Amino acid sequence: MPFTPPPRPARAPLQGRYCRLEPLGAAHAPALFAAFAADDGHMWDYMPNGPFDTLSAYSAWLKGAIAVDDPLQFAVVVDGVPLGTLSLLRIDPAAGSIEVGYISFSPALQRSRAATEAIYLTLKWSFEAGYRRFEWKCNALNLASRRAALRYGLSYEGVFRQATVVKGRNRDTAWFAAIDGEWPALRAAFEAWLDAGNFDNEGRQRRALSDLTAGIVGPSMAGEAASRPEPGRLGDVV
Repeated sequence: MPFTPPPRPARAPLQGRYCRLEPLGAAHAPALFAAFAADDGHMWDYMPNGPFDTLSAYSAWLKGAIAVDDPLQFAVVVDGVPLGTLSLLRIDPAAGSIEVGYISFSPALQRSRAATEAIYLTLKWSFEAGYRRFEWKCNALNLASRRAALRYGLSYEGVFRQATVVKGRNRDTAWFAAIDGEWPALRAAFEAWLDAGNFDNEGRQRRALSDLTAGIVGPSMAGEAASRPEPGRLGDVV
């Protein structure tokens, strides 16, 4: 059956149970700057932007970021408060390929149900829109980002050596991806993990998402993907 290119993502919100992805706008800047200020600055280690010392500096970056459609930036809003951002980027409808990246999650968002759901919402939109391939790329030194990709059920595809230069430093880029044939299993894993019944009265998970996605991740390279790089934060140009 011939492939029909999917639509490009629109500047429209994506609603979940624990968070809402809103098209990033100038009004989000004060709350995001305040949320990011709780970090010690290391969340920006692998990012091409940041850290930002002032609200005006962050607002200037945001103004430029929202002026383009690729990357298409979203604010991650929890209980009405913006706590982080992410984007859909390298959008290629003709190939059916799309990537999630520019993941900037504040300390208040990290390791939360909302953070996981934010990634799920981008996966869900992409595959339901008709994309064939969903990518995640990160600095090969960013262990946290590499582990997160595997937890989310994306398969490791290798490292592109000396792929680019970020903030004056070499970047080897680790590639991860999920394809449309894996989406039904991924959707079931995320929905099982996000279900309220998967958490006890203290909010602790009963079953880890990594256990639910273990059978989806390409087994031959999963161990290699989670080894060798230096410790880091999730934030990255992925």
